[in-house]
Amino acid sequence: MKYRVRLDLSFNSEGDAQKLLGYAREMSAKSVSINEGSDNEEISFCEMEICRHDEGLPCQKLERLEIRSL
Repeated sequence: MKYRVRLDLSFNSEGDAQKLLGYAREMSAKSVSINEGSDNEEISFCEMEICRHDEGLPCQKLERLEIRSL
């Protein structure tokens, strides 16, 4: 059994977004992926992106951290 937290939070401030991403990066050392390398793998990850949906434009990924041991 695992305990999973999923977040999708938008911020007006890049600094606030970076602060949360930094904390997630610290906590990632304790996280695991599930069934890594199998057909049914679930890779733990953190992403930061610029969301421009309020402007009618697509998102732009800035950073993605994946938790892999293989």
